[in-house]
Amino acid sequence: MKGSTYLLIAGALAAFTSVAAAQNQSGGSSGGPAASTVGAGGASSGSGTVGTGGSGAVGGTSASTVGTGGSSVGQSGTSSSIGGAGSAAANGGKVSSSNKVRENPNMLQDQAKAKAQNGGTWSKSMTKTRVKQGDQLTSRTKTMSHEPGGPPAKSTTRESIAVDK
Repeated sequence: MKGSTYLLIAGALAAFTSVAAAQNQSGGSSGGPAASTVGAGGASSGSGTVGTGGSGAVGGTSASTVGTGGSSVGQSGTSSSIGGAGSAAANGGKVSSSNKVRENPNMLQDQAKAKAQNGGTWSKSMTKTRVKQGDQLTSRTKTMSHEPGGPPAKSTTRESIAVDK
């Protein structure tokens, strides 16, 4: 179960990145802002995984993020993992990306951000993933892209999974 979810998210991010890169190389002339997100998750017999990812692209800019979390509850306790990443590209513009992991005794949290900007044209993506108390897994990705003169393209996906203890 865990492997298939991670492969799904990795594959989805690769697809989004390919679309964004193609639009980035073509100068964004393929019809305006695009934003896409995807998520998956599942739980079975005391373990579960969750993940979301997305990408936005317009006018020579692209930004993508992904986040995954997993947890397994057994006789010897709970084991949890979390991770995320962001990537951005812009033809002649500014790019930024970050990934922060926070933890405390009750929760793991990962927040990935990416933004690309070229003048008034921009793309951004944000993914926040949480594993709370080993049995509540959530991930949310919000992606947007915008060029002057029109509304932004937006997409949001949220996945929540409860793991039986």
